[in-house]
Formats: sequence, C-alpha cells, structure tokens
Amino acid sequence: MTLTEKILTVKNRVDAIVTKKNLPELISERDQMEVKTMESDFWSNNEEAQKTMQALGGLKTEITDVENLVRSIQDIQDLSEDESVTSIKDQSEEVENEVIQMINSGLKDLELKVEEVELTTFLSGKFDTNNALVKIIAGQGGTEACDWASMVLRMYTRFANTKGWSVQILDKVDGTEAGIASAELLIEGRYAYGYLKHEHGTHRLVRNSPFNAQGLRQTSFVGIEVLPEVNEDIDIEVRDEDIEFNAIRSSGAGGQNVNKVASKVRIVHRPSGIVIEASTQRTQHANREAAMRLLKARLYEIEENKQKAELATNKGEYKIAGWGNQIRNYVLQPYKLVKDVRTDVETPNADGVLDGDIQMFIDAGVRML
Repeated sequence: MTLTEKILTVKNRVDAIVTKKNLPELISERDQMEVKTMESDFWSNNEEAQKTMQALGGLKTEITDVENLVRSIQDIQDLSEDESVTSIKDQSEEVENEVIQMINSGLKDLELKVEEVELTTFLSGKFDTNNALVKIIAGQGGTEACDWASMVLRMYTRFANTKGWSVQILDKVDGTEAGIASAELLIEGRYAYGYLKHEHGTHRLVRNSPFNAQGLRQTSFVGIEVLPEVNEDIDIEVRDEDIEFNAIRSSGAGGQNVNKVASKVRIVHRPSGIVIEASTQRTQHANREAAMRLLKARLYEIEENKQKAELATNKGEYKIAGWGNQIRNYVLQPYKLVKDVRTDVETPNADGVLDGDIQMFIDAGVRML
C-alpha cells in the first residue's frame, strides 16, 4: 500500500467516526450542558450537580478525542503535500526521507488512537454511555471462591482507574475466612456500561490453592452481573406501597460508625421479590438512595429480558449470561493463560490481567456484536 493510500484509508476511518458520533450534535449537547451549569440554582442540588459535571467532563473528553483525530489527519495530509514528499510518496519501496518517516510514524500513532475511539462507535445501545452497576458474587469453591471474588473486585477497580472512572462500593459482604462473598459497585464514567456489559457471566479460576496445606490445584467460580445505572427520566414506576424498607446495623470491620448507627438499609420490592442491600455509605439516606438506584436497574433488566425473550421467538435463541455460561478462564497453574471462550482472545500475561489489563477482552467483546 502506497503512502497516499495509507493516508486515505486512515482519513476515511476518521470521517466515519465523525459521522457515526454526530460531532455537531455532541458539541450542541455540550453547549447546552454548559449553559445549565451557569444557572444560579445549579448547585442547589449538590448530588445532581456533581453528576451533571461528571457527564459534562466525559462528553468534553469524547469531543476532544474526535477533534484531535480530525486535526491529526489534517496535519498529516498537509505534511504529505510538501514538495519534498510529493515526488516520492507513492513509491512502494522504502525511501530514506525524513519527512516520510515522520508521516509514517504519525500514521502509526494515529491508527492506534483511531482504533480506541472507533471502538465506542460500536456502543450505540440505549444505556451504553451510562454508569455501570457491577455485582461480584463468589460461586462454587468455598473460601477459594471468596478469595477469587476479591481478586476480581481488584481487577475491575484497577481497570476502571486506568479509564479515569470512579468506583464506589455500594455494598460488600465479607467471606467467612477470607475475601468477599459479594460486592456491589457503581462504576461512574462515560461508556462504563457499554464497555463492561460483556463481562456479565461466570469467570473461572484454576490455581494451586493457598488455603490448604497440600497446595492442591483448585477450580473456583465468580459470577458477574452488569447493569446500567438508569436515568431518572426512564419510565420505571416504583410505588411507595410496593417497597418494604428496613434500616439494620452493619456488621464486620468498618470503623467506629459501624455497629453504632443503623445506616445499612434493606429494600424489598414486593411485586418482584427483589431484595437490595446497601451499607457502605455513612448515612441511612445515602444508602437508601444507592439501594433505589440498584432496584431501578434490576427492574429495568427484568423488562429488557422480557423483550429479548419475545424477540428470540422470531430471531432465534437468546442466551442470558449467568451461572453455567462460562465466559472466561483464568489459569495460574500449571501454566499461565487467560482465555475468553466467546472470542478466543487469550494472553499468557495473567498477572497483568489480574492487575486490570483487560482492555483486549473488552475490545473483543464490544466488537463481537
């Protein structure tokens, strides 16, 4: 491929991103949000104001990323039109020209950035730009599974940190001997749900157990549930008379506030039987708000699954990720390998994966649809 063809190929990809993202619409949305932040009563509701500022920050980043792609490809095109390049840029063989080397280097860097931004064009679902509610549940494997669940919690927290997202633990139940039995997280960031929704399913770990004297190899499982944090304007009716609310004392480690104040809350939604608990916030009011967010997300999931089941009647089988639907294997002994069974993406760098380097699996999951 000649240099001219390379430049044109990358430019076409950038143009496609601008079109799919609808850059003018994103800019209009940003401007409207900025006007809203200038209103005199904007900070009257501090929590809502912070959410708006976070959403605005994510939107600005997305716009900047697209604008940088446009600017970069234009700079490369301008550079390629230099007289010293024009006469030789269409030669297929390597030419020792400093400007051409600069163009090729710029194209290589730009292609990586294009791939990163291009990935988000696959995320066009209704809630793909939303925050994500992630539940981690220790499965079969006893203490080993609880330890595995704590490792998975760390893995997703590290991944979120690399994306610049914030992680808030809404509820956590410690394991009997080690690790955690379950944890509920709110991961806040633009496209958090879109990226993480494909992590929904069963994650299997194989390693020599540190919890028995023989150090025998053991298999344990963790279930991951991923839901979008639904917006307030989503039509999900939760009537007060359908809610049973209880304030209970938290248990376990957590400082002087724990066990002295009944800040943990349990909400039971009578029509569906859904039970939600939230305990990590310092006040009962904050925990109740967190629990209601989780309830709305789960009620929305029920409606979504009903629609998908109806669609499957005409379109074919729809398989909901859950127990028994293993999506990824993490093998630490007798060799190291992490492999996604849906996409066949694999890496021997298991330590890096457990330290949060899961972007390769995220990318493949997003693109497989």
